[in-house]
Amino acid sequence: MHFPGKLVFGNGCLAGLPEEIVNTGCRKVFIITLEPLLTNLQTFLAQLTASGIAYSINTGITQEPYYNDLEKLLTEAETADADIVIGIGGGSVLDVAKLVAALAGNRQPLASIVGIGLLKGRSKKLVCVPATSGTGSEVSPNAILIDDEDNQKKGFISPYLVPDIVYVDPLLTISVPPAITAATGLDALTHCLEAYTNKFAQPFIDMYAFEGMRLIADNLVEAVQNGNNAEARSKVALGSLLGGFCLGPVNTAGVHALSYPLGSMFHLAHGLSNALLLPYVMEFNMEAAPVRYADVAVALGCKRESNDIGTAKKGIEKIKQLIEACGIPARLGDLSIPLEALPWMAKDALKIQRLLKNNPREINEEDAIYIYNEAY
Repeated sequence: MHFPGKLVFGNGCLAGLPEEIVNTGCRKVFIITLEPLLTNLQTFLAQLTASGIAYSINTGITQEPYYNDLEKLLTEAETADADIVIGIGGGSVLDVAKLVAALAGNRQPLASIVGIGLLKGRSKKLVCVPATSGTGSEVSPNAILIDDEDNQKKGFISPYLVPDIVYVDPLLTISVPPAITAATGLDALTHCLEAYTNKFAQPFIDMYAFEGMRLIADNLVEAVQNGNNAEARSKVALGSLLGGFCLGPVNTAGVHALSYPLGSMFHLAHGLSNALLLPYVMEFNMEAAPVRYADVAVALGCKRESNDIGTAKKGIEKIKQLIEACGIPARLGDLSIPLEALPWMAKDALKIQRLLKNNPREINEEDAIYIYNEAY
């Protein structure tokens, strides 16, 4: 486990971040965030100015980032010559902030750090503040970019991508629209679920995964349907945070691997891609890990049946009910994805062996096509 140097969680805790920044002794910060969040950040920015700390802001990351987006930001960050990089936003913003902090002034070629443990260090201090409850990127050692050359999502995994300081203020998620709340929440649920049912699952991470599933399943529908419910928002944010802790030591599996082509080929949001596939990968995996999937059902709020398979099936039904209650499209066909694309998607998904190796049941190309058809 690689934990952040400091983690602060709670409604309204963002108010303490300016003092935290001042106490580092820095002179200038580079902030990567989203245009809609600037209103929420006015007090924070004013306090930085009052403390003599200069700042530069970039709001250019509006969708899943490409290599080229990172290169532009690196040039801007190096010109700004800041001491600290601060990411405030959703998973894409945080992933980019993590890589900017690591690579500004430490220009390892991107191609040389794709994979696990290849990044050699980080040159800037890093602060992450999530504004959605989904990716868990604020505490994970992972970052994802799309390679412009082959349009493939590439993963960067390193302890140097874990932030120095993390502030999780669930009130920042109050303004997140229902559809995004639903998709990101289901993404966080998938992190926990895939960690718990993972081929490499182990007890320490199980604690985070089980509680994360419980919190999200109990509160996500309320957070979607009544976005001003601060308690529901807080519990979903905590579930998302726990899911983030699962990503380094155990990581995700078949759902995420099969979702990648939906993002790279059809530009579907990552959380939505996972939600579309989750119940069908669960059905495929269930017989390979019936005890684990029965535990998942219990975490989701189901009662145990007379046998594990029966309980696991209840869990899959509960997932389908959650997706429906959240208003998420339930089928690939609902999103005009052409049926003839499924074999190409399967070929693409099979390239993500770093995740597929974690799946409790082997997924080959024929299996991937079968799962896509089930989800269609």
